[in-house]
Amino acid sequence: MNSLMIALIVIAAVLGAPLFVIILSSAGAGFWSSGIDLMVLPIELYRLTENTLLIALPLFTFAGYLLSESRTADRLVNLSQAAFGWLPGGMVLIVLLASAFFTMLTGGSGVTIVALGALLLPALKQAGYQDRFSLGLVTTSGSLGLLLPPAIPLILYGIVAQQMDVANVDIQDLFIAGFIPALLMILSLWLYALWVHRHQKLPLTSFEMSKVLQHLNVSKWELAIPLIVLGGILGGWLVISDIAAITALYVLIIEVFVYREVRIKDLPRIAAESMKMVGGILLILGVALAFTNFLVDMQVPAKVFELVQANIDSRWAFLLCLNIGLLLLGAILDIFAALIIIVPLILPIAMEYGIDPVHLGIIFVANMQIGYFTPPVGMNLFIASYRFKRSIAELYRATWPMMIVLLAVVLLITYWPAMVLVFVD
Repeated sequence: MNSLMIALIVIAAVLGAPLFVIILSSAGAGFWSSGIDLMVLPIELYRLTENTLLIALPLFTFAGYLLSESRTADRLVNLSQAAFGWLPGGMVLIVLLASAFFTMLTGGSGVTIVALGALLLPALKQAGYQDRFSLGLVTTSGSLGLLLPPAIPLILYGIVAQQMDVANVDIQDLFIAGFIPALLMILSLWLYALWVHRHQKLPLTSFEMSKVLQHLNVSKWELAIPLIVLGGILGGWLVISDIAAITALYVLIIEVFVYREVRIKDLPRIAAESMKMVGGILLILGVALAFTNFLVDMQVPAKVFELVQANIDSRWAFLLCLNIGLLLLGAILDIFAALIIIVPLILPIAMEYGIDPVHLGIIFVANMQIGYFTPPVGMNLFIASYRFKRSIAELYRATWPMMIVLLAVVLLITYWPAMVLVFVD
């Protein structure tokens, strides 16, 4: 690839050209300058369509968009309040669980802040928590749940890994491996809140089983969604595409015909919006895999591994550098773009260091979760700033203590692979 081509691609990127155009241009210019037939580009795009896992991506995304259009958020908060409001730090636990559950169902971190923020921020302040702490907790918890099934980032990681033909990554294994890390993140933030407010006596609500049962009855249809997903995964009688199809159909039925909060005439709009997102992901994924092929042909991963190995002589040091790099990437790249672009580069190198590809996927997504609110450009910081009408600087100050807590959990996830993989066959 000559310097003129590189300069044109850089200028296009600076001028705001779409990401897929930049990646496709880089791949095309690389293949052309190497004398390779450019027909390799459409062939690579076609090869992507042979992956049956792709069926799960639009189905889960459609289900998530349907849930975000309904009053699912209200029902989850009310149920959490009835079930956990009596515990010390109960309101914090309510925020964490409701946010994680909603992000798990919808797959969107920013969607959680927009949908739940107006409910959770006033509730925390009314319960006696300071404004800064409340603001930081709601912003931070918006990204929790990306490690819980049916997490779209984990599905995408599995697709990218399988397309590379270097690792046998089962998405069911990724879902199972994400449970303990996700729970650790939720519990660590709850314990941090208890420690911070250990000298402050906060009001607790009384526990009433009748209210819990009442809200369970109201939310029962949506609470069955994770049971459907987990039953299919743990039972082993369904593949991920089957689970996605059943989930999408189930969500469609309960939101349109049971709760009646999504009108039939709105379905085309919701489907179109969800497929725009999926289409963007698939377009970037296809051209990124073509660019990955160019890098493989040029032996770039092997050369990068030699460079890394020459300067990093241990697996543990590599993992530390990987965490730092992923946190920085998470602050400047959307999680989907990061997965598509970076995973093909780091997966072969990580496997050379003996890192399990399932473990690597959990490390990757866990770092990206924190990247959502990492300065200077973490996406959730800007969404929360717009949603709550607060300055970015104020959000920095509010979120950094919780970021430290979650970083400690990420280090635990990184250096204790047996804990992550304990239930993975």
